[in-house]
Amino acid sequence: MSVAALLLSVVASPSASAQTERRTLGGRDIALYNIAGEVTVERGSGSDVVVEITRGGRDAGRLRIVEDEIRGSNTLRVLYPEGDIVYPGTRRTSSRASDRDVDRDDDRYGSRGGDSYSAELRLDRDGMWGNSNRWDDGRRVRIRSRGDGTEAWADIRVLVPRGRTVKVHLGVGQLDANGVDADLTLDVAAARVTATGTRGALSIDAGSGSVSVRDATATEMTIDTGSGSVSISGVSADRCTFETGSGTISGDRVTCDDAKFDTGSGGIRMDDVRAPNAAFETGSGGVQVNLVTSPRSLAIESGSGSVVVRLPSDVDAEVMIETGSGGITTDFGIATNRVERNRLQGRIGRGTGRITVETGSGSVRLLKR
Repeated sequence: MSVAALLLSVVASPSASAQTERRTLGGRDIALYNIAGEVTVERGSGSDVVVEITRGGRDAGRLRIVEDEIRGSNTLRVLYPEGDIVYPGTRRTSSRASDRDVDRDDDRYGSRGGDSYSAELRLDRDGMWGNSNRWDDGRRVRIRSRGDGTEAWADIRVLVPRGRTVKVHLGVGQLDANGVDADLTLDVAAARVTATGTRGALSIDAGSGSVSVRDATATEMTIDTGSGSVSISGVSADRCTFETGSGTISGDRVTCDDAKFDTGSGGIRMDDVRAPNAAFETGSGGVQVNLVTSPRSLAIESGSGSVVVRLPSDVDAEVMIETGSGGITTDFGIATNRVERNRLQGRIGRGTGRITVETGSGSVRLLKR
């Protein structure tokens, strides 16, 4: 064998030897825990949840797969050795840990720079996180893109039949849910999360990482990321909550009876919104919203940033607009009962609904669609 052929054989052998393990989990409530890797959740058939696991890295053999029932859920855990975990795959999925301490007891995120990153998880004795505030017997695991440590991760495919309740907990990597008809909880420490074509309650909690939801229907939909953008399109739910500590919220075609959009630092830009009750709040950043239907209650607050609201021509509401520094303009005829330099209060139509807009610094514009 030539030297070149020998080198090719050595380089190719880890991926060639990777094998996929298949596990079956019965019951209605399923929980999955994995510290590092890419996880996809897809629609399955039959009566059981099927989990396909492919280990990666030079130390993949040191990972253990454990199944048992914990707190009423049939649980599958990928258990990693003590110490640092090396997972270079995050560069492939464009996920990064951030220099942010998220306000949760279970996760703490470290520093990053360039193509490198580090993240830290605090686990309980069972190798889980996010379930308890008692950590006396727990341990910390640091995941980073390079350096010394155990190089191992698990890429997982989860096939979910209709009507199940599935909770997926991932430390670092990427998490995608596609076409699933089930109640989903997707919880990540530092990862990008996407959900497309899902049906059923949807809860996404990301310590750090962007979140994208497309063509989803739910009774209740909650998205919360400590640091990262939120993108939503074609979603429908009775109650919607979209929050990010730092990042933009953007999207279109959102239908919710009650909708809340909240970002600590970053703008909000939403088009084609149908929400009888809607609230938009940003600590720093502008707000642009296009409402298709006249709201019963619309509240917009920006600490610093301009506000542009497009409304149907038949809007009917009491109006109160206040800006600390900036002008107020409107396309609507408003029967005013109070007008000051930076404050306007009055009524459009009969005043059956209520519109409140407040910004600390920035202009406010009410425009007709």
